[in-house]
Amino acid sequence: MMQQLTLPIEGMTCAACSTRIEKVLNKMDGVDAKVNLTTEQAAIVYDSDKVTVDDLSARIEKLGYHVKATQSEFDVMGMTCAACSSRIEKVLNKRPDIKAATVNLTTESAVVEYYPGNMDDTAIIERIQKLGYDAKVKSDDAEKVDAKEEALKKKKYKLLLSALLSLPLFLTMLTHIFGIHLPHIMMNPWFQFMLALPVQFIIGWQFYVGAYKNLRSGGANMDVLVALGTSAAFFYSLYEAVKTIGHPDYQPHLYFETSAVLITLILFGKYLEARAKSQTTRALSSLLSLQAKEARVICNHEEVMMPVEEVKAGDMLVVKPGEKIPVDGIIIKGHTAIDESMLTGESIPVEKTAEDAVIGATLNKNGHITMRATKVGRDTALQSIVKVVEQAQGSKAPIQRLADVISGYFVPIVIGIAALTFLIWILFVTPGAFEPALVAAIAVLVIACPCALGLATPTSIMVGTGRAAEQGILFKGGEHLERTHAIDTIVLDKTGTVTKGRPEVTDFTGDAETLQYLASSEKASEHPLATAIVDYAREQQLTLKEIEQFEAIPGHGISTQIEGRRILIGNRKLMTDQHIDVSNVVDEMARYEAQGKTAMLIAVDEQIRGIVAVQDTVKATATAAIHEMQEMGIDVIMLTGDNERTARAIAQTVGIDEVIAQVLPSEKAEKIRQLQAAGRKVAMVGDGVNDAPALAVADIGIAIGTGTEVAIEAADVTILGGELTLIPQAIKISHATIRNIKQNLGFAFGYNILGIPVAALGLLAPWIAGAAMALSSVSVVTNALRLKTIKIK
Repeated sequence: MMQQLTLPIEGMTCAACSTRIEKVLNKMDGVDAKVNLTTEQAAIVYDSDKVTVDDLSARIEKLGYHVKATQSEFDVMGMTCAACSSRIEKVLNKRPDIKAATVNLTTESAVVEYYPGNMDDTAIIERIQKLGYDAKVKSDDAEKVDAKEEALKKKKYKLLLSALLSLPLFLTMLTHIFGIHLPHIMMNPWFQFMLALPVQFIIGWQFYVGAYKNLRSGGANMDVLVALGTSAAFFYSLYEAVKTIGHPDYQPHLYFETSAVLITLILFGKYLEARAKSQTTRALSSLLSLQAKEARVICNHEEVMMPVEEVKAGDMLVVKPGEKIPVDGIIIKGHTAIDESMLTGESIPVEKTAEDAVIGATLNKNGHITMRATKVGRDTALQSIVKVVEQAQGSKAPIQRLADVISGYFVPIVIGIAALTFLIWILFVTPGAFEPALVAAIAVLVIACPCALGLATPTSIMVGTGRAAEQGILFKGGEHLERTHAIDTIVLDKTGTVTKGRPEVTDFTGDAETLQYLASSEKASEHPLATAIVDYAREQQLTLKEIEQFEAIPGHGISTQIEGRRILIGNRKLMTDQHIDVSNVVDEMARYEAQGKTAMLIAVDEQIRGIVAVQDTVKATATAAIHEMQEMGIDVIMLTGDNERTARAIAQTVGIDEVIAQVLPSEKAEKIRQLQAAGRKVAMVGDGVNDAPALAVADIGIAIGTGTEVAIEAADVTILGGELTLIPQAIKISHATIRNIKQNLGFAFGYNILGIPVAALGLLAPWIAGAAMALSSVSVVTNALRLKTIKIK
């Protein structure tokens, strides 16, 4: 079948580029391509039986150019069950210029990635509307929350009215079951007709509209089942009522109560479902509520309060004690302590002064500061976190694929089973008896519920990722949440992951004067070890001296002159080259080095005056976190570029047995591949920057960071803050979520597998079948909400 497609191409610089792409594409079987350098587009006519869009895109990418796809998010209205979301997704994905479309029933949203040649947001919305649903480009969160609250109110009022009209009809049902006596008027067929009519065709009109739109577009959803089942009961009852005209002694067999009560119960289930689903998004709402509402902006030398949405990058802001930092920025003036616990989990406030970065939504504890806004709106760290959570909640886990496939065929199969049930009853079970056959067929139609199948996975993922976000764990998508539970090996980068990532002085032998000379000399060096020594001296409240001369001796140390005295700081080689006796300190240096510390000798005027030992210290919670992972049956490996001795010393401190040392950053990914080749499911934990290749290769890449864009983009999972204790928590959340999904799918499949045959056997009254159907999806959502209370610590 011939198809037309326009692909946008990036990277073309001259006519030779466009000519080359065109030539290569036209060599493909069934392809006629014209590439335009000016518009940077390729107009392609191709035979879809011989080549796919992915083939075309891959061929262009292989030439060194990039086929750019645009991604848009939409709010989708009118979906009632999994068959709806499955159908929209299936139809959108049939378009050659749509690269991928994912429709989520729980979030009532669609994420569509498309090639912007013949396709745009308006065309996608029109496509969805043709299927009988409505859509609009994703609105802001506040607008969406208001719309959902308004929709919930309408559901509530409609339910109350339906219940009020259905209650008398329900009482007539009790008369048949228990022999209760009611006023004669309530048993009158035309009185029952007047009560059932508005329920069926005014309150229940939504089911007819939904059924018509789906059938018109060639699909079928839950609305079709409800409309068929209730209409059969209503119109058969009307037929029986008409037979009483002119025959007052005729005893009609009425099922008005069945149709009305069914609609009421289904509306009740939908209302409960909507309420429960709103609770699944509370984690995201709580994240958004952390943001400051207003900012104090300096305009014309005056402080002006304005909404945080109006703050622009470069604006100067004033933040007073007790106020939230409005946006991300840099402190220009002032000194304070910032509570960053909402982002990093660290309860101890962080000291901040001029030139330090601050993050929006964190709390200014005690200082008056002036800051410059650097990132505002959607670019802030908090909004980046919110975006990741939204993407995860809108994504699909692989485990959902089976449910999606079944949902697409579910309604036609159920209608077929109902028709077969009717025939078997009227031909064999109760030959010639219309009513029992009708009742059994109605029960089959109304007990079947594709909603439970559609809600089973996304609701659990929404609650699971939301709960994780509350703990400072960001899963980038449902597939990553699913894969995490299968991890059996965790590879930890050393620096910044197991250790703090900044050296500290752990030991010093010598007097105050020696420390003063040492720190004054190191003040001129930019080396991280020098910074640690200077910070240590300042903690001792020592005044540093001026340096008269400074010389760096690569690989050995430094030489300085202070107050006319010669200071040497470095290793044994430096001292022996200067003919300084180190025999008295060799054993002590070896002891420090065996502990994984960097030891340096200090000599003043050719005499050894002391030793300073510096080490990148282990994080306080590292040992406990690693022990917890090992107790979970996970192998923990440390991967580092450090030498074997230093690596072993750190590993021994935290309880790691397996160490891979002296590995270059470029070699880390290969080490991960070797572990995978041995059959291990590997998670790589690093800082998200220099470990990026290894993070990408691993089955799960976990970035340790503070929510920066680099860390979030580099990994499948981001741990906000630097605590390793969040890693076992992430695995536990993954285990709990997958277990919850399996429970939901088991219930959804089991419910339909058991319920439909029971209804077909005539063992369920239609109203009981309707109640079961209405409550099945509520049960799935309620079970998913249990994830909010799971213990993960």
